[in-house]
Amino acid sequence: MKKIEAIIQPHKIEEVKEALKKIGIDGMTITEVRGHGRQKGHKEVYRGMEYQVDLLPKVKIELVVPGGRAEEVIKTLADAARTGKIGDGKIFVFDVAEAIRIRNDDRGEIAL
Repeated sequence: MKKIEAIIQPHKIEEVKEALKKIGIDGMTITEVRGHGRQKGHKEVYRGMEYQVDLLPKVKIELVVPGGRAEEVIKTLADAARTGKIGDGKIFVFDVAEAIRIRNDDRGEIAL
């Protein structure tokens, strides 16, 4: 099993959710987060004063999938989230040792 974490632009969340739903991926956790990468934020003007905004709004998507589907999910997610501009985000992939469904104690991929 693989855990996939993606940090993406907030305006791409609906496209990503729909793309994942089309390939049969329904379970995910979505969190609103703030941060920056290489872009280091940007400057804004508010009431005549210039401010450095260095923590930009992003969305973090977390999902756990069977190992055999990881590449398909990663490609689908990346294609749906991509704008081709700086700040599109990152995808991180982790190995998952165990998954347990609390309701009935199912374990492994069946718990997904």
